[in-house]
Amino acid sequence: MKLSLVVSSLILGMSFNTFAADAKKLTVTESVTINAPAAKVWEKVHNFNDLGAWHPAVAKTEITSGANNKKGAVRQLTLQDGGKINEKLLAFSDKHMTFKYAIIDGVLPVSNYVSSVIVKADGADKSIVVWRGDFKRKDLNTNPAKDQDDETATKTITGVYRGGLDNLKKISE
Repeated sequence: MKLSLVVSSLILGMSFNTFAADAKKLTVTESVTINAPAAKVWEKVHNFNDLGAWHPAVAKTEITSGANNKKGAVRQLTLQDGGKINEKLLAFSDKHMTFKYAIIDGVLPVSNYVSSVIVKADGADKSIVVWRGDFKRKDLNTNPAKDQDDETATKTITGVYRGGLDNLKKISE
């Protein structure tokens, strides 16, 4: 009897791992060229505690743990529609004008999400901002729900990045 319980548990565990392995890693990279010096653009994006300063979908940003712009800080985003996203700062560099963060939980149809934002100079009066994310869809099952599949996850993140980058260009030039 004990052996059959152990075997059943192992089979169930392997089945779950098989489903989770079916969800492939997805990547979205979006960029924008801005007619403004990199330092000026970095000033707009560098504050981990104020994504709403440049992203129109964010109504409020609040640090819920740790210190702003310090590794380990956790922020809660409240979206314009009331949805919430909790994110953790993984790395931050004023010198290299970049930061990296992960989504802990929230309303987006993604899991295992890690993203970075970098501002690079493109001459004295131009900059390029690159926003890149690696993630999996939220539903890791072999046959995910329609609103939690690879296509939905990729389209959603692309829309998030484009919305932010396009607005950043608008407010920076």
